[in-house]
Amino acid sequence: MGMPSGMQLLVIVLIVLILFGGKKIPELAKGLGSGIKNFKKAVKEDDDEVATATKVDEVEKKAEVKPTSTEAKTESKEA
Repeated sequence: MGMPSGMQLLVIVLIVLILFGGKKIPELAKGLGSGIKNFKKAVKEDDDEVATATKVDEVEKKAEVKPTSTEAKTESKEA
């Protein structure tokens, strides 16, 4: 059960044309295209959100640096 032959594809196209009409098919294609575009945009925004959150976590981890031994000694003398 492979791909339909040329004659079978022609019959399918004619049936679709009869069912939906000439004006409705471009509208359906436009709606399908905009749906795909919106889906790709949402996926990209989600990926950007995850990447940003990961970068923020890395920066916060780097900011949490423990004081060196000389800094600890200086703080203990001042106290």
